[in-house]
Amino acid sequence: MKALLIGGTGTISMAVTRLLAQSGWEVYLVNRGNRNNGLPGHVNVIPGDINDEKAMEEKLKGMTFDTVCEFIGFVPSQVERDVRIFQGKTRQYMYISSASAYQKPPADYRITESTPLANPYWEYSRNKIACEEFLMKKYREEGFPVTVIRPSHTYDERNVPLGVHGDGGSWQVVKRMLEGKPVIIHGDGTSVWTMTHNRDFAKGFVGLMGNVHAIGETYQITSDESLTWNQIYQTIADCLGVAFRPYYVPSDFLAAVGNYDFTGSLIGDKANAVVFDNSKLKRAVPGFCATVRFDQGVRETLDYVLSHPECQTEDREFDLWCDRVIDALEKAKKEILENG
Repeated sequence: MKALLIGGTGTISMAVTRLLAQSGWEVYLVNRGNRNNGLPGHVNVIPGDINDEKAMEEKLKGMTFDTVCEFIGFVPSQVERDVRIFQGKTRQYMYISSASAYQKPPADYRITESTPLANPYWEYSRNKIACEEFLMKKYREEGFPVTVIRPSHTYDERNVPLGVHGDGGSWQVVKRMLEGKPVIIHGDGTSVWTMTHNRDFAKGFVGLMGNVHAIGETYQITSDESLTWNQIYQTIADCLGVAFRPYYVPSDFLAAVGNYDFTGSLIGDKANAVVFDNSKLKRAVPGFCATVRFDQGVRETLDYVLSHPECQTEDREFDLWCDRVIDALEKAKKEILENG
């Protein structure tokens, strides 16, 4: 079996690349080569920019694939390009969408593939919906062999999964924990969320590759483990061996005062309590089971991050912003109590 991955070295796609290589697939990657040093030795890299359509058509001339996997398609023009390039050249085209595309706020906390798609809070999610709609139209009208995948919050060894962080990633929050400083948690920390390790995601994804029953279908791939945000942050603190010092801030307040896209990432995603039903995936991939429990997976991640300085990107601006938010709310509390 022959697969082409567009991307192939990101948080989600690297695990897929590694599992495919272990499973005997002939694997090709199209990317710019920025993170290829962690790839298995027998993966074939086609260097280039997929957005350079003419150059890519030339590089792929005469090649066909059992499955093409698009990991970096974010807007409709990118999947429109893929249809032009791969129509008639693949038996299956797998598109990575997002569980953030589901209805916000949700009418039901139980999420299935039939949950409506609607997110007025996040342009990223609306673009994913538009990509899905275009691809399904091509399937219905022209037989383009699409399979849509909706992952939720997926992490790997290089990034600590969190709810509130700055543009520099999660390290600054970890650093605050290590320094004994309070960390901001959206809401009161009791809403339910799902964290999925990329190795578990890869098992479900690879199980759908080359699967005739997956053509024209949509699948979500997540863990079955549900955790509150308090449990998520407490687990991280426990792994670090430090005290858990949460500071709770309403999501709408964070969205209003932050220089970050918390309207999208919180109100349009993480602030909503959801539980994913993976029954459809398990019917298509018998035996699928997410086995990396969060406390185990995040410990691996923290061990890796703490031992790799290149993963420790400081974000002084976000750190100061957290302090300002906390100080302002504490002053407001004090003023109300004093003048009450």
